[in-house]
Amino acid sequence: MNADASALILEYAKNPPNKGIILNPTFSYSEKNRSCGDSITVYLIIKEGTIADFAFEGDTAIVTTAAAAIFGESILGMRMEEVLTLTYQDISQMIGGNISPKRQMAACLGLLATRNGIHEYLKDGITDDFSDVIL
Repeated sequence: MNADASALILEYAKNPPNKGIILNPTFSYSEKNRSCGDSITVYLIIKEGTIADFAFEGDTAIVTTAAAAIFGESILGMRMEEVLTLTYQDISQMIGGNISPKRQMAACLGLLATRNGIHEYLKDGITDDFSDVIL
């Protein structure tokens, strides 16, 4: 990872602008990364199929916190269907560099929780796991 990406991750980990709870979200969804113990709950407001607001909370380490915050800002205005196509490659572009293979699940925890929340909201019977987002 380059120095700019590292600085961005540290800044977002210290000051995640969207960390917190949205009152009366369209849906919330919790996910856990069993390999590192991180847990996250995402809160989304959906308007006409589009992500209108995003927040998260949880017991998260630096990479998970920063990646979830950057991801959350990046998906505002996206259609739910588009979010369901995002993978680790998109997260690495959002944060400006690749994360070590050991931390890729941490970087994708917010994405995974959001995708599964959307699946549950759509009642499509799909549940994603890390193999669906880290290709």
